Amino acid sequence: MPKIFSDPEAIAEDIIRDVGTNLVVGLPLGLGKANHIINALYARAAADRGINLTFFSALTLEKPVPSNLLERRFITPVIDRLFGRYPDLAYAPALHAGALPPNVQVIEFFFLAGRWLHVPFAQQHYISANYTHASSYLLARGLNVVAQLVAKRVVDGVARYSLSCNTDTTLDVLRARGQGKAAFKLVGQVNSELPFMPGPGDLPAQQFSAVLEGPATEFPLFAPPAEPITDTKYAIGLHAAGLVRDGGTLQIGIGQVGDALAQGLIVRHRDNAQFQSIMKRLSPAAELSTDLQTGSFEKGLYGVSEMLFEAFLGLIDAGIIKREVDGVVLHGAFFLGPQSFYRALRTMAPEQIARIEMMPVSFTNELYGDEDTRRRARVDARFVNNAMMATLLGAAISDGLEDGQVVSGVGGQYNFVAQAFALAGARSILTLEATRSAGAKIQSNIRWTYGHETIPRHLRDIIITEYGVADLRGKSDADVIAAMLGITDSRFQDELMRQAKDAGKLPKNFEIPAGCRDNHRERIVDALKPARKAGLLPTFPFGTDFTEVEQRLIPALQVLQDAQRMPQRLAGLLWRGLIHTPDASDSECLARLGLDKPATWPERAYRALVSAALARSRAG
Repeated sequence: MPKIFSDPEAIAEDIIRDVGTNLVVGLPLGLGKANHIINALYARAAADRGINLTFFSALTLEKPVPSNLLERRFITPVIDRLFGRYPDLAYAPALHAGALPPNVQVIEFFFLAGRWLHVPFAQQHYISANYTHASSYLLARGLNVVAQLVAKRVVDGVARYSLSCNTDTTLDVLRARGQGKAAFKLVGQVNSELPFMPGPGDLPAQQFSAVLEGPATEFPLFAPPAEPITDTKYAIGLHAAGLVRDGGTLQIGIGQVGDALAQGLIVRHRDNAQFQSIMKRLSPAAELSTDLQTGSFEKGLYGVSEMLFEAFLGLIDAGIIKREVDGVVLHGAFFLGPQSFYRALRTMAPEQIARIEMMPVSFTNELYGDEDTRRRARVDARFVNNAMMATLLGAAISDGLEDGQVVSGVGGQYNFVAQAFALAGARSILTLEATRSAGAKIQSNIRWTYGHETIPRHLRDIIITEYGVADLRGKSDADVIAAMLGITDSRFQDELMRQAKDAGKLPKNFEIPAGCRDNHRERIVDALKPARKAGLLPTFPFGTDFTEVEQRLIPALQVLQDAQRMPQRLAGLLWRGLIHTPDASDSECLARLGLDKPATWPERAYRALVSAALARSRAG
């Protein structure tokens, strides 16, 4: 049975006594990190240079950091409310500052998006890896400790521990240990807020060498609030929702597109006519594709996704995810979400939670091992994941930049693309916004070429922007380029077409169809406005931890953020705000930011800007 500790320093000493001074510690991706144990090990190594400590991990979670006065006044109360008692990981600030002790290494294979750009140590020690390969790399480095947050349950007087949010790589390395291919200590930290999840991650106490538990080491789970879904993200999600077949299989990546896709499926399931109407408005100049799926989900979907998040529960509640595979409707490998999501899992009835099973990432992301069974289960699979950019020839850029800087990581994206080509009837769907802001400039996310790629062009399949669907599988280069131009923002179509023609990849007489020449944001906003007003496409379809006042402020702050790139627009907002008298609703918002009684000229300017932005956001 495991040794039980209530003091983090004591369990750290026990680990060093058992394992020695050369520590290779595996930390679960994201939520499942045993923060108190990690910090105690880090403190011991920082104090004793005779200890060599390596943390191998992914997705180090950190509280948001505001960058200006408005952000600070908006987000600080949210941080205090949601993360106030969350214990920061001690290695993170040292890593940002380039001040890790020389005997400590932090190696990650997936970053919190954008968080570690231009941090030399993090960039230099990043390992580019498919999610399914991470466990083998960890074992090859001599893994001797796994420190994981766990849920606890006592059954007939005997303790059991659930790997809960992170069965992903832990179950894979435990399998290797069981086969005699690895020797490491599994150390747990109990957290009472963590849901006890069914499946192979429900472990007997004997699997653990030591467990930390007690009131002093309890903490609220890291719970990022749901992001508001923009019109652009809704358009992308709706296009993807029209590609999902009833009776099929669904995987979704994290983020606004995933939420938008799920809400699109719910609208489609509950009101076919409304869904078709929305889709016609999104593509007014073209006939809807014969492959567009608009029917309700009579057979239902089976979910198999490395990441489980709140939108999946919404799909279960809506009666969409209901196709069972061995009594289970949804298999996941890790989860992360808002407090309401964790609460829903904790309080779910036993017969309901039994239909959701957490599995190793080798199960969700691959077909190897019991392949025939997995193939039969994953019928008409749709694997939907995000990209940052794509080329006209269909390559996708999802994890890094052409100068070598890593934004996030490959994660499971390549795994799911490979599955899409290995499974009959399956498709890989990569989604991206057509443009992005770079200072005061707008740039196309569809490029002629780019000096880095995550998914090569020979694995091109379906790419979606807010302007439509480009079906690229099995197409010639010229046809692929034509399809990609059709979903490109119209401001960039001519130059990209010229580049393709100059390279001899498009006929000189090729013309972009007239129906694709109105690819402007305004068209998308207008197309979705009726559905937005009807409540079919809410900003937070699956709830939010933001207050009502904060929800009113979010679009206004987005207006201000956009205006900062254009000095004339910012000056116009300032003038309108100075002559505008806030109503009662606006006054609440101004008070929330501490701008109801401005005492300085900067505060008066911010008050005017926020007041004008609130009026602009209401007007749409």
